[in-house]
Amino acid sequence: MEEPPTEINIVTLNCWGLKFISKLRNERLVEIGRQLAQADPVPHIVALQECFCQEDYRSIRRETRFILPYGKFYYSGPFGGGLAILSKWPIDESSISPYPLNGRPTAFWRGDWYVGKGVASAKIRYGPGRKQVVEVFCTHTHSPYEGGQPNDSYLCHRMAQAWHISKLLRGAAERGHLVLALGDFNMLPMSPEHRLITAHAPVRDIWRVLHPDSSVGPADHPAEQARRRPVPTAEFNIVENGAASDGPYCTWRWTKSQQKLLGPGKPAVTVSPDTIDRHGKRLDYIFASSGDVTALNGGWVVKSTKVGMMMRHPELGCSLSDHFSLEATLAFHSFSASGSPQDSRNPPGAGAGAGAGAGAGAATTTATANTLKPDTATAVSSPTTITISDKQPIQNGTYLQSPTPSSVRDSKSFDSQLLSFLDLEREQRLGPGAYDDILATVHKYVAREESQKKWRGYHFFASLGVTVACLIGVWWSPRNYVAFILMLVSSLSLVAGTVDGLMSLLFFKAELGQLKEFEWEIMNAKLNAAGGEVSDRGSEVGTAERGGGDW
Repeated sequence: MEEPPTEINIVTLNCWGLKFISKLRNERLVEIGRQLAQADPVPHIVALQECFCQEDYRSIRRETRFILPYGKFYYSGPFGGGLAILSKWPIDESSISPYPLNGRPTAFWRGDWYVGKGVASAKIRYGPGRKQVVEVFCTHTHSPYEGGQPNDSYLCHRMAQAWHISKLLRGAAERGHLVLALGDFNMLPMSPEHRLITAHAPVRDIWRVLHPDSSVGPADHPAEQARRRPVPTAEFNIVENGAASDGPYCTWRWTKSQQKLLGPGKPAVTVSPDTIDRHGKRLDYIFASSGDVTALNGGWVVKSTKVGMMMRHPELGCSLSDHFSLEATLAFHSFSASGSPQDSRNPPGAGAGAGAGAGAGAATTTATANTLKPDTATAVSSPTTITISDKQPIQNGTYLQSPTPSSVRDSKSFDSQLLSFLDLEREQRLGPGAYDDILATVHKYVAREESQKKWRGYHFFASLGVTVACLIGVWWSPRNYVAFILMLVSSLSLVAGTVDGLMSLLFFKAELGQLKEFEWEIMNAKLNAAGGEVSDRGSEVGTAERGGGDW
């Protein structure tokens, strides 16, 4: 086997490859494969989400076969989980762990329950040493359909999924392997779901390692507003905040009138870097551990990270996905002879700044004097370039200026990174209040599902009554259309009632069982965090179990 690498280049991308739903799917995913094959630096590990069709996966594999010869497409649920992992090195083991709590079949217009979301994992050996192994976890958690508001009925799902993947990450880290968690987590930085992962697994959100002051949500989100920061520009949101989703650079977020400007043979349409961006946010993440520092006499640190894959389709002019990629380079950092970390490479700030700037430049050109307001997409005088800009004045009448990105400030050295990685267990642990908030969310959701279970059971028995009544009516009705209507009502009522009855008996009962498990684990973690003794734990958990019996 070749010498172990000193750097590992990582890419994660939500491809937006839903069959029959995603526009221009085939063309876009082929181009995604081409761009991965041409990427600089050359990627070593790639995680894909929403790659639901095997033909799209095979297209990407054909384009990347020389740099990423190994790959795995994961099957889960009736329609697949949309997850895939590509690698430069052989995949020794692979598995997929479905999320115990994931969507509801009652929300049939939403696809989360049907696609069977979960965590795809691959164990990849990058060197001959026993601990020279990276365990890659790729996921796409439940979509935030209700915006993460206090009454968001899917918040409990995302919390349970964050808890589930954190347990997998912790297990891999305890085996002494380098751990990578990649994907579209559908959560905001420093949200409860985000803190669950970083508190219960020895991993770090690598973007916040190099950009600790980056945003915690879109400009209008309450948590971000509480920081009292200026509304960011589009360029700043890419370079500093890592906002790979919902920003103005993505053509799939444009109005229909703007999208009509795109297409074969039409002039290039660019976005001014100083466009005000109120909606861009970070949903895509790379979480990483440092590996077994003792066994390897060193560990993995974050050299650079950036938002990538911002280029447009060369013929269609559209963005390659409704997300941009998140990319990173991890560097192996050795201990010195004295037993302290030895910083022998370039500081991470230089790599991060260069990479981020390149990522932003790939999607922008110099702004022209002629601008186009996003709500009035009309042609301008330039024959070859159209620039879209949205410079909106703030309340005091001035225009926002892009703040200085953190990439030009002093970043953490590799030494301090490695030392902080060693102290993850002590630094990152949720307080009892956070566990109480999770338990309150669980109890609120349990009450909702109990109500649903009860009323759907009532509907089943009511449908039986309607069916019997209709059949009696058919017996006494004259031989005309009345009998037909009664039979139709009887059949429809019985079908609807049977479906609800099965959901009440099977789905809701199973879901409530998973919620019991989740509640017990959170209660146990709360007691461990508080330093409770076994006797205290036993009495408190026993109380929780007795209370859970009323579910």
